[in-house]
Amino acid sequence: MRATQQSYRDRLDRVTAYLHANVESDIDIVSLSNVACLSSYHWHRIYTAMVGETVAATLRRLRLQRAADRLANSDMKISDISKLAQYRSQDAFSRAFRDAYGKTPGAYRLSGSHAAFKAAIANANAKGFHVSIEHHDAVRCVSVPHIGSYLRIDAAMTRLFSILTKAQMLAQNAPMQAVFYDDPDLRPEETLRSAACTPWSEGLEIPKGTEELLRPAGRYAKLRYKGPYANMRGAYHWLYGVWLPGSGFEISERPGFEAYLNSPVDTKPEDLRSDIFLPIDDQQ
Repeated sequence: MRATQQSYRDRLDRVTAYLHANVESDIDIVSLSNVACLSSYHWHRIYTAMVGETVAATLRRLRLQRAADRLANSDMKISDISKLAQYRSQDAFSRAFRDAYGKTPGAYRLSGSHAAFKAAIANANAKGFHVSIEHHDAVRCVSVPHIGSYLRIDAAMTRLFSILTKAQMLAQNAPMQAVFYDDPDLRPEETLRSAACTPWSEGLEIPKGTEELLRPAGRYAKLRYKGPYANMRGAYHWLYGVWLPGSGFEISERPGFEAYLNSPVDTKPEDLRSDIFLPIDDQQ
């Protein structure tokens, strides 16, 4: 039975990797069934049962997430964004986006959660959002590295949790976290380094296909963020550019990290909750 479960997990991994790599291409069930080496009828039922959403729901979620990122962080025309999201018409894209994000694309661009951070940045409002200071002990983690857009680290997260599931080492309610090593405003997107991770007990071996990651001890400024992942860039700009200069703290050389408090699979984008941890020096 375990060998059968492993086989299906391996197929799921191949399909998931294919989806993330080709999300802005025309993907059909037949192509995915060929990747999984199963009939389209059986594969779709297996995928839905194991992932908790249909293939169509996964594609729609990933495509709209990338569309939200472009709406919040670029001046790209909405018509061009809708084409990249594989919608045949801008009207169809607008309806799908409104259903997922609660606003039309145009309204989201003007008044999404990123807009509040942009306003706070424009007004140099360092008290616009609550920031707490916390000390964290060193944490041993198991991780899967990711190179590329930070917004697409969900592919590494999926890979990590799939490996742990296959190894029967995934703890119930295991925390989803990610560590980020580079400034996305200074390095090309395709070279950005990060890692999906989850805390790991000292006595447990590191499963094959993953890496050990030690998150060092120190103090962090924590910003509780609510909203789509695509809008988090504005939160970072406010945290680094407005809050930090007026806080009296110095930035640390340790990498920052994020902790995800719920899942995009079963949570609307506007209800997603994340903690952003900015490393600060311990000297103050």
